[in-house]
Amino acid sequence: MKTILLPTDFSKNSINAINYALELYRNEACKFYVLNVQRASTYISDDLMGVSTSATIYNTIIDAAKKSVTNIISKIKKQYHNEKHEFEAIVDYDNFIDSINQVTAKYDIDMIVMGTKGATGLAKVVFGSNTARVMQRCKTPVLAIPDGYTLSGLKKIAFTTNHITTFNIKQLSVLKEMTALHHSKLHILHIADKFQEAQKQLQNMNFFNIYFEEAEHDYIDVKNKDMFKKVHRYLKDNNVEMFVMISERHSFIERLFTRHALEKFAFSIDVPFLVIHIDN
Repeated sequence: MKTILLPTDFSKNSINAINYALELYRNEACKFYVLNVQRASTYISDDLMGVSTSATIYNTIIDAAKKSVTNIISKIKKQYHNEKHEFEAIVDYDNFIDSINQVTAKYDIDMIVMGTKGATGLAKVVFGSNTARVMQRCKTPVLAIPDGYTLSGLKKIAFTTNHITTFNIKQLSVLKEMTALHHSKLHILHIADKFQEAQKQLQNMNFFNIYFEEAEHDYIDVKNKDMFKKVHRYLKDNNVEMFVMISERHSFIERLFTRHALEKFAFSIDVPFLVIHIDN
C-alpha cells in the first residue's frame, strides 16, 4: 500500500492539492496522512480569551486543528467513496520542516503532495515558501500542484536531465511508477549546458533505453541565461501535464531556487512538478 502525505493549512490551494492526489492515485491502494502543523505564533491572544482555565493553550490549538482535519477527511470520503483509500488525521505543534521530516520517517511516506501558489510577477517567490523548503530539505519525493490545477488527464510526463550523474532504476523508480499510474507517455528532456558530461550522457542513454524504452527523447541546448525560458516554452509547446526533476548538485531544481534566477526570470511552472532527491 502506498503511503501519501498531504500537508494542509486548510487553504483552498492545499485542498486542491489533496483532490489532485486522490484523483492521481484513484486506482491505487493508498493510505493518506492528512497533516496540519500548528505554531503558537499563529494564534493571537484574543482567540484564546474564552479558553477555560482547565484547558491548556496547546490542547485548544491541537483540538481545533484536529477537528478541521477530520472534517476534511469526512468530506473526502463522502465525495470519492473509494474503498482503496484509507485516511489518518495528524496534527503537530512544531516547526513545519521538522514536522514533515518526522512524519515521513515515522510513517514511511512514499510521496508528499502539496500545493503551490506560483509566481505573480517579477521578484516574487516562485513557489509557496513551505513547498520550496520541503523540496530543498526533505529526501522524500515531493509532488507540487499549482494553484487551481485539476487532473483532467496525464498523457505526457516530462523528465529533465543534464546528466550530472548516472542513474539507476532504484533512484528513478518513482518516475517509473508515476508513468504507470495513468499509462503516461514519458518525454526525456536532455538539457545540454556547461555541466553536462558526455560519458554520463551515453551511460544514461543506455539506462533509459533499457528501463524506459518507450520514452521519447528531446534535446535543448541552452545557456544559463535562457534555460528557464526554454524549458518553460517546451512544457507549453508539448502540452506536458507533469514535469519531473531531480535535486542534486548543479541540477535544474537547484538553480531554480537561487535568488538570482527567481528575480530575473520570475519562472512559474504551471503544471504539477515532481522533485526526486538523488544523493551524489
